[in-house]
Amino acid sequence: MELSTDQICFFFKVLERNIPWETYMTTNFISRTCLQLLRNYDKKPHDYKAQLLHEDGLSYVGEFLNILESIHKQETVEYVVALIDEMLQANSERAKLFHDKSLSIEKTYTLFLRLLMNNSQFVQEKSCKILTSIVSARQKIINGETSNLKKTSPNTNDVLKCLVNWLCAELQQKKPLPSNLSRSSPTAISCLATLLKEPVVKAFFVQSNGVRLLVPFINPPFIQPSIQLVYETCFCVWLLSYYEPAIQHLATSKALPRLMDVAKNSTAEKVVRVVVMIFQNMLPKGIFDSQMIQLHLSELVESLKIQIWSDEDLLNALNQLDENLNKIKSLKSFEIYKQEVLLGRLDWTSIRKDSAFWSNNIAHFEENNFQILRVLITILDTSCDPRALAVACFDLSQFIKHHIDGRFIVTKLNAKERVMKLLDHKNDEVTKNALLCTQRLLLGSKYANFF
Repeated sequence: MELSTDQICFFFKVLERNIPWETYMTTNFISRTCLQLLRNYDKKPHDYKAQLLHEDGLSYVGEFLNILESIHKQETVEYVVALIDEMLQANSERAKLFHDKSLSIEKTYTLFLRLLMNNSQFVQEKSCKILTSIVSARQKIINGETSNLKKTSPNTNDVLKCLVNWLCAELQQKKPLPSNLSRSSPTAISCLATLLKEPVVKAFFVQSNGVRLLVPFINPPFIQPSIQLVYETCFCVWLLSYYEPAIQHLATSKALPRLMDVAKNSTAEKVVRVVVMIFQNMLPKGIFDSQMIQLHLSELVESLKIQIWSDEDLLNALNQLDENLNKIKSLKSFEIYKQEVLLGRLDWTSIRKDSAFWSNNIAHFEENNFQILRVLITILDTSCDPRALAVACFDLSQFIKHHIDGRFIVTKLNAKERVMKLLDHKNDEVTKNALLCTQRLLLGSKYANFF
C-alpha cells in the first residue's frame, strides 16, 4: 500500500514516542519480563529488531497483545499497533506467529475487531491492516505449511464478515476523489485486494453491496494520481470478476467504461495488464458484449497494441483479447443494429461505416420476412427526423449494394416511391442519401456514385 506523506510522518512520530514502560510495570499493567523484552526492543535499529524477532518473535507478539488487552491509553495503543504494523511490513511471514497454539487466536481476532472501533483513525487503519495480515496468514496454516500452528478457528467467517462490513462502511463514507480521500480509504482497498482472494470474502462483499461502493474508486491516473491505489482497486475488480454474483453487479454499474478510461490513460504496465485481464474474464460472460461494442473496446485494444510494452504476457493478452472481441463484434453487431432500427432510433453509428458489417450480416436482413427492411421503409413514411430519414435511405442503399437481389427486394417492398419523395427534402443530408438510394435502385450499385 502506498502511504501519503502525512501518513508516513505521523507513523514515524508515533514510533518516536517515549512510552513509560517502567511506570506500567510498577502499576502492574505489564510484567518484569515484558519490561525486559521492551527495553531490548524499543528504539533499536531495524536489523537488531529483526534478529530479536527471529530468535523470540512469539514472546514479543504475546507481550504486544497483552499490552493492547490491558492498557487503553491512546498514545500507548497507537504506539503498540505501530510496532506490530512495522514488524509485519518488514516480514509478512511473522503474521503466522499470531496463530501459535500458545496464543488464543479468538482473543486476537476480538481484540483487533474492537480496535477497529477505536476513536483514533490511525489505530483503526493499522488494526485493519494487522487483522487482514493475521486472518490471511491462516491460509498457509490450512495448507499444512506450519505444523505447530492451529489449523483454523471456528469463528473465522464471523471475523471476515465483520471485517468486510467495516471495509464497506469506510468505502461508503469516503468520496473517491483525491481531495476528499481519507487515508483509511486506500487502506480499505489495499486490505480488500488481499482478502478478496477468498471465496467467502467475495460472497460477504457482494452481500454488503460492496461492488457498488468500489466502482467509483476506479479512476484513471489524471484523477487519482496514486498509481498503487489505481492498481489495487483494479486488482479487486479482477478478483471479483471470477465470482458470478459479482459479475452481475459489475454489468449493471459503470465499471466497464471506468476500466477503459484507466487503460486508456495509464502508462503503468501492471495497471494496464490487470485491466486487460479483467476484460478477458468479462468477455465470456456474455452480458458485457453489447457494452464492449458500443464503448468501442476493440478500438482501445488496437490502440494499446501499438504501444511499446516490455511485458510479453501483456502483449499476448492484448492479441488474444483483440481476436475474441472481433468474433463477438461480428456476432453481436447485428443484434445492436436490429434493436436500434426496431426502436426507430437511427443515427450514424460506427457500425454503418464498417463495410464488413454489411457483407457479414446481409443474410440476417432476410429474417422474419425482411422485417428490418419493412421497418426502415415505415420510418421513411412516418418520421419527421431528418437524421432518421437520411440513415434509413443509407441503410436501404447498403442492402441494395451488398445483397445479390437487393434492387429487386427493395423495389418489391414499394420503397422506390417513398425514397424518391425525399429527393426534394429541405435537408441536404436527406437528399444526398435519398439520391444514392435512388441511383442504386435504378442503376444498380455498380453505377451509383456518392457525392
